[in-house]
Amino acid sequence: MKKFLRKKVRKIIRYDRIAGIAQIARRYFATNSFDGVLTVLGIIIGNYLGGVRQANIVISTGLGAAIALLVSGLWGTYVTENAERIKSMKELESSVLIKLGETDIGKASRFATTIVAFINGFSPFIVILTVMLPFFFSSFFGVMRAYLISVILAFAVLFFLGVFLGKISKESLIKNGLKMLFAGFACALLAWLLIR
Repeated sequence: MKKFLRKKVRKIIRYDRIAGIAQIARRYFATNSFDGVLTVLGIIIGNYLGGVRQANIVISTGLGAAIALLVSGLWGTYVTENAERIKSMKELESSVLIKLGETDIGKASRFATTIVAFINGFSPFIVILTVMLPFFFSSFFGVMRAYLISVILAFAVLFFLGVFLGKISKESLIKNGLKMLFAGFACALLAWLLIR
């Protein structure tokens, strides 16, 4: 079992070197998590301002958005990434005059498409579920408190996304975290002004 896992890990590392999976995956993770947080923040504020006081309605609207972003992310990214990689592969094949589909280059390309689509789809889905979590337990502490905790969770996720990006770019973690928080405050303020 250990030998099998080591072999798989080595293969993933090799595919990453060939196809640049980690870099693309990081980009998709950050962008789509950001989209997920702002989407769910808008849903929460919209429900609150609309006078919704039933947790099941907030959960339904949040889950609807999470499922839509999951399917859109998985499907859209897979189709787009696959098309781009097939195009690149054909250009490379015409340069080297051999078929590369069953080589490590071809396999790495297909693996990258699947991984990137998975990350693109599931990152906003998981983020939305995380921020919506208080509404699943609102029977213990009430819907109004669930709204407050969810908004705090949304801002916390935004801040940590900023920190994550700051770590990647080797810039100030706090400064990047605050930049993301600013986007959250701008979203909340616009929703508040336009909906109420």
